[in-house]
Amino acid sequence: MPDHDAPHLDADRALRFHDGFAPYRKTPLRRGAIGDRALLCKDETGRMGLGAFKAIGGTYAVAVLLARALGVETTEADALRAALAAHHGPVPVFVCASAGNHGMAVAFGAQQFGACCRIHLSDTVPHAFVGRLEALGAEVVRSGATYEESIAAAIADAEATGAIHLADGSWPGYTEPPRLVMEGYTVMAEEMRADLAVAGDWPSHVYLQAGVGGMAAAVAAMIRRNWAVQPEIVVVEPEAAPCLRDSAQAGKMVTVDGPVSTMGRLDCKAPSMLAFDILRGAADRFVTVTDAEAGEAARIAGAMGLGATTPSGAAGLAALLADDATLAEPPAAPLVILSEGAEAA
Repeated sequence: MPDHDAPHLDADRALRFHDGFAPYRKTPLRRGAIGDRALLCKDETGRMGLGAFKAIGGTYAVAVLLARALGVETTEADALRAALAAHHGPVPVFVCASAGNHGMAVAFGAQQFGACCRIHLSDTVPHAFVGRLEALGAEVVRSGATYEESIAAAIADAEATGAIHLADGSWPGYTEPPRLVMEGYTVMAEEMRADLAVAGDWPSHVYLQAGVGGMAAAVAAMIRRNWAVQPEIVVVEPEAAPCLRDSAQAGKMVTVDGPVSTMGRLDCKAPSMLAFDILRGAADRFVTVTDAEAGEAARIAGAMGLGATTPSGAAGLAALLADDATLAEPPAAPLVILSEGAEAA
């Protein structure tokens, strides 16, 4: 049994926020083919102009946490800006560590609502993210050689300055901000459910790539809660960072060691506690893919017309291709997610 109660994720609240948020648009669920079988692909490469699914998590969490900090009930963008303008104290500052896309989402949310933010990046995060973050008004700090070191720097920053720490991973004593991020991610699962219900072509397998596991857990929770046809759920991690797989095998959260992966947004050595508590019950399998497999899958995704993506974004497709090569019965109707666009490389 989980060490902690699985988090409650209010998908209806997240959907209401996004329906009233001007930059929001539903992303497409593309239908193609792999061999002689149907292939479903949720394309997150254009999400809210930020190019990754994380836009719907970080932005939503900023809105909810900012409303709480200002003592208002609404998360509507104009109302939050007005409340902030009437606020007599210092402008709230959000701080987080990021492998790139989560920081973009937090910076975008802070910009949209008039708050400030400071993003800690490790040395492994591509320099392209620095310019993109600064263009959104964020202060960028290089902190540490690894993602885990940048998390420690963000925690210390928040403790020293009183900033609002908005991480997308959770651990004992720190759960509410990452729970809100995951709540935002439920929108993606609900978008897919609505499209699938209309078309009636429910998938047999859903491949969910994972770093700390927030997106995979949020989508898996919604699938198990309310999808009419239940697929096999496969969680996909880099071979260099199988923290969820090893945690599931151990029956408790573990931190793994490994080299730096080219799947930079998935290269996380410790799982999110909340994500693990969901996935240990919701996932059917945990698998890993190599950097070479993920790189080839990114190339194949482009060649198939699914979208321009990165090894991180194509990790689910890489796992599907590996299953096709090794399973006696390949998945009949798989669904994969292109989680980020090629600009994140």
